[in-house]
Amino acid sequence: MISKRSFSPELYNSTDGESSAMLIRHGIVVDHQDEKKADILIVDGKIADVAPDISSYPAGTRIIDAEGLYVMPGGIDVHTHFNIDVGIARSSDDFYTGTRAAACGGTTMVVDHMGFGPKGCNLHHQLAVYKDYAKDTAVIDYSFHGVIQHINDEILSEMADMVEVEGISSFKLYLTYGYKLDDESVLRALTQLNKVHALTTVHPENDAAIALRRAQLLEEGKTAPKYHAESRPLECEAEAIARMINLAKLAGDAPLYIVHLSNGLGLDYVRLARQNKQPVWAETCPQYLLLDERCYEREDALKFILSPPLRPFEEREKLWQGLMDGSIDTVATDHCSFTYGEQKQRGKDNFSACPNGMPGVENRMPLLFSEGVMSGRISPSRFVELTSYMPAKLFGLYPQKGCLAQGADADLVLFDPKQQVTITHDLLHDNTDYTPYEDMNCLGWPMMTISRGQVVACNGEFMGKAGNGRFVRRKPFPHQ
Repeated sequence: MISKRSFSPELYNSTDGESSAMLIRHGIVVDHQDEKKADILIVDGKIADVAPDISSYPAGTRIIDAEGLYVMPGGIDVHTHFNIDVGIARSSDDFYTGTRAAACGGTTMVVDHMGFGPKGCNLHHQLAVYKDYAKDTAVIDYSFHGVIQHINDEILSEMADMVEVEGISSFKLYLTYGYKLDDESVLRALTQLNKVHALTTVHPENDAAIALRRAQLLEEGKTAPKYHAESRPLECEAEAIARMINLAKLAGDAPLYIVHLSNGLGLDYVRLARQNKQPVWAETCPQYLLLDERCYEREDALKFILSPPLRPFEEREKLWQGLMDGSIDTVATDHCSFTYGEQKQRGKDNFSACPNGMPGVENRMPLLFSEGVMSGRISPSRFVELTSYMPAKLFGLYPQKGCLAQGADADLVLFDPKQQVTITHDLLHDNTDYTPYEDMNCLGWPMMTISRGQVVACNGEFMGKAGNGRFVRRKPFPHQ
């Protein structure tokens, strides 16, 4: 990376006895509504003022010249999997390396999807496990989505306490994998989560269809990575999306969030639900916007095994259209990293033995900025809406996060729209051994990331500290 613009990071973080104030001057300040030339004053980790020309500030204030830079709310990635045990492997990024990579990519908070716990465990069990994973390691703020492995009266009665006491206001259920829920359990979960002011998120794939196709392919000796995608066609995802939408309707218009949307047919079902005034939202990921099933013809195709799989090329443009017309609400990553040199090799002779997932938490913001904003597909404000504002609104973080209002946490990213960077894994800060975006060119790059008033990344260099991230209790989901 050749920097057209650089900062001296040691100048910007306060030390003992120094003022905790910071003034960001002359930047192009962007929120989800508009952009303007303005200064931002940060005091004690909070945004104290946003104005055209701030001339009054505490003695000892650190000053950052952001001329020509976009100054935006820090990214919020609401779909990561750090330190997750998927049975055949544990992901290579824990809450230190994962949040370190996030910070270096302009993200200032993650909401992690917790992995499954022991069979029969209650909702609080995994929350305690994951709080322990993150408490002394995370470098930026974090929260978790509850994970529902089974439904009975005890689990249903536990949901209110998770929302009201623990601050966990979203829960994930799966229609595939080992702890998949049947339709009765899904309907009971949706109904109760609606009552306790929680948002249901779902991994939607038709498990029965996938199992049948996978068994047929393996029986025919079709074990190469490309058959992973053939075993999970887009219709399996779209059918499950439609089914979840209808079950949410039966549950009293329960609010529903579709994770990692990968295809246009599923998006059409989301649009139809919205036309019928249902509270349904959709998330997509950079891999579905920028990669496609041609990756499975590569020699290193194992790198791209994830679920849902990469889709035909034409699905990419359908998703971009969803970003442009407002049908898709957020862009997250589904970061779930396994090493190519070792862990992914489990699937070299059988795609079904390969751990599913890819890294990406560090690349989300620059890729979407380059391919979205700098290509003219979306505005800077729409970029903020997709990466920060809507994640904060949907997941109980606004206005503490996701905006530049007075009193909000001073979580910011400074983007240089003129910075040109070719992504290579040696530039990144995760704990795996590859990036699926190797050699992709980005126009626009995060030059500085600020978490609660402290610089955590600067000029591609990590400046944060393990344990500085805080668990954030999220507010209940608002009733319609």
